[in-house]
Amino acid sequence: MRRPVLLLLLAAASCGFTDGVRAETAASPACVGRPGTARTLAVAPAGLRVGTKHFADTLPLADHELVLTFDDGPLPATTPLVLKALAEACVHATFFVVGRNAADHPALVRRILAEGHTLAHHSMTHPMTLADLPFEAAVAEIEKGFAADDTAAYGSAAGAPRVPFFRFPGFGSSPRLLDYLAHRGVAVFDADLWGSDWEPMTPEVQFKLMLERIEKARRGIVLLHDIKMQTARMLPELLRALDERGYRIVHLVPPADVALSPAR
Repeated sequence: MRRPVLLLLLAAASCGFTDGVRAETAASPACVGRPGTARTLAVAPAGLRVGTKHFADTLPLADHELVLTFDDGPLPATTPLVLKALAEACVHATFFVVGRNAADHPALVRRILAEGHTLAHHSMTHPMTLADLPFEAAVAEIEKGFAADDTAAYGSAAGAPRVPFFRFPGFGSSPRLLDYLAHRGVAVFDADLWGSDWEPMTPEVQFKLMLERIEKARRGIVLLHDIKMQTARMLPELLRALDERGYRIVHLVPPADVALSPAR
């Protein structure tokens, strides 16, 4: 088994700082009787590369702890259904949004933020893959995505992304692009397991596949797509099943000094 990038910090009932990662509880009286978010992890992003599908290390998660992530949105037909399922379970996730979708649907981007989720980045147009583009073109894709996402969410874009979290489309990174993002102070997230929901399948088949993979891995960064109707329809049952099996959802967040207020 690969060694986590950081040691498990503290029990979920405590809080503190170690090596740039903060662990704290995220319980709410409003979530009593629902799965809820067990705790948050705030990571110092500079140079961070996690997710054992393609990197050596992952986040410091205990047995039966999962981080939920969703790629490629937002889209009006599916993202609201995903948000509804998360809200009903009192669970928070990280959304790696595509810049052109954020620009087309800024109200959905602001809703993601308003409902307490983390807004992260997935390039401007989702080319397959950035590693196949000339370096300058790939950098432009990344930076345009940062700007489009932040403008949709906050009303303006600064010189750096407000939440410095990025996932490569198709996981198509290169050493030079990884170094560029490290220099920019941006964390790169891969995944530890995924739902393969880019393949057509029924929600029932996807539910069974997800549960099998999660039970085998027992912890990790989970990748799904909020643009897929099969995922949106499968998610409520998956969250119920995970709760019944004792899995705990960990919310990934940037450092505490990052402002996350949506645009007004």
